[in-house]
Amino acid sequence: MALRVRFSESDTGRVRVAERSDELWEILLAAHQLQRQDGAEVFAQWRRFAASRLTGPMRRLLVLAPARGYSPDFLTPAEARSGGFDAGLNAVRETGRARLSAELAQLPPARRDFPWVRALARGEAADMRRLGEGIAAFRRALLAPFMPVMERQLAADRAWRAQVLLRGGVDLLLSTLHPTVTWEPPVLRVAQGPFGRELRLDGRGLVLVPAFFCWRVPTVLRDPALPPVLVYPIRHETAWATPPPDVGQLRRVSRLLGRTRAAVLEAAASGGSTTELAGHIRASPASASEHLRVLREAGLVLTRREGATSQHSLSPLGRALLEGTPDSRL
Repeated sequence: MALRVRFSESDTGRVRVAERSDELWEILLAAHQLQRQDGAEVFAQWRRFAASRLTGPMRRLLVLAPARGYSPDFLTPAEARSGGFDAGLNAVRETGRARLSAELAQLPPARRDFPWVRALARGEAADMRRLGEGIAAFRRALLAPFMPVMERQLAADRAWRAQVLLRGGVDLLLSTLHPTVTWEPPVLRVAQGPFGRELRLDGRGLVLVPAFFCWRVPTVLRDPALPPVLVYPIRHETAWATPPPDVGQLRRVSRLLGRTRAAVLEAAASGGSTTELAGHIRASPASASEHLRVLREAGLVLTRREGATSQHSLSPLGRALLEGTPDSRL
């Protein structure tokens, strides 16, 4: 099957590369990767890490996201690109009943016949809440520890695309997007695409979304009425998913930094907001914020703003300290 994206005269001027990572697309694609066997040279180590940490709430996402084929479009709302993870997750939770029913009905019978999926299709609030909790837990446990390396590789892809755009304009950008993509104006053709059909942009433009967990073939939303996006694979570094620190190393870090600050550093390995990390170490947000400030100034923690909240993760130096592995900069 091949996907054909048809541009109107105004659409080439409305092509852009997403300015920030889309964490809900990454979560969905990571759920696909957990159920696949290919790409072992890139994802095998992460799959082992993730499989040992899966919980019941996280497995609900796997039911809705088969390794191949259709996954409901409501799981990857546009709000995640503009407002970050929290805004995207709120959009997922607020999906209307009619859309839930229509999209979940397209899943294979073995998946849509789960009692909780049927309840989800009816818009049951408790099941929507549990799905949201599962998505948040999936992100926190399986993706957040690797956010720094993911962000570095995604940023490198965006920087390269910007240079391509400056050098050759939209034509060069589209023609070099991916080996499976062919640009023959006014049609962008994706060989072996997820859906064998034509997507007409009709003046809406196209957002190109680089994705860490996308593998081999770009993908799109199935519903042509939704804002058009093309999610494409980036080039990966191999052996990027390093294991978490062992208990002995945590004790050594605790002696170096003090017990509370070491606990904050360990909590940051899974990522989260100031309030979330404070809850993890059973401290006040003000106390956690002060410890995070010290760790950030020491280069051990990275902080980024997402709306009104701050999200924290380990820097490469912080991860090296926790894991007891040498950092090439030392």
